[in-house]
Amino acid sequence: MTIKEIQEEIVEEFAMFDDWMERYNYMIELGKSIPVIEAQYKTDDNLIKGCQSKVWLHSELNGDILNFYADSDAIITKGIVAVLLRVFNNQSPKNILDADLNFIDEIGLKEHLSATRANGLVSMIKQIKLYALGMQSKLNS
Repeated sequence: MTIKEIQEEIVEEFAMFDDWMERYNYMIELGKSIPVIEAQYKTDDNLIKGCQSKVWLHSELNGDILNFYADSDAIITKGIVAVLLRVFNNQSPKNILDADLNFIDEIGLKEHLSATRANGLVSMIKQIKLYALGMQSKLNS
C-alpha cells in the first residue's frame, strides 16, 4: 500500500469520530498495537529531541524497505507515533522522503495538540525523514 493510500485510510477513519476525545481514544488504542521496541534500542541515541515525553525511535533497512520501531512513556504520544509508523513503516526511503503529509492537517491533528506535543510531532516526522535520508544514502552508495 502506498503512503498516500494509507493516509487516505487514516483520514477516513478519523472522519468516523464525532469529536476529539473519541479520536484521542482511537490514537491511544493504535498506540497499544505498535510492535514493542526492544530494550536495547531504548537508548539516548534513539530518543527524539524536541518531544516533551520520551519517544524512542529505531529504524532498520530490510532490502530497500525501512522498518520503524518506537515507544513512548506517554499514551497520547505513543498513539501519535503509531499513526506515523502506520504511514511510514514498510516504505522505501525515497517514498518517505517524497511523502506529502497533508493527512495531518486533514484530520486536524496539529491543531488539537498542545504546543509542546505539536512540536514533538514535527520532531518525530523530522527524525523519520532523517532516517530515510541516511538509508537512501546507503542505498545509493
